[in-house]
Amino acid sequence: MQNEFTAIIEQDEGWFVAYSPEVPGANGQGRTREEAMESLTAAVELILEDRREDALRGVPHDAWRSTVSTG
Repeated sequence: MQNEFTAIIEQDEGWFVAYSPEVPGANGQGRTREEAMESLTAAVELILEDRREDALRGVPHDAWRSTVSTG
C-alpha cells in the first residue's frame, strides 16, 4: 500500500530535524536532509504499524477482514 505524508525539515545547529504533521509523534533527525528523511520514514512506518496492531487487538476472531487501498 502506498501512502504519502508531508515531511517538514528544519535545520537546527548542524542537525536536520524532520516531522510529519499528519502522523503525530513521527519525527527524525540527521546530519543531512537525507538522513533526516530516512529517520522520519522509519518513524512513520513504526508508528503506523504499532497503531494497526493496537487497533486490531480488539477485533473478534471470526470477523471478516480485507484491505482498502488509497491513491
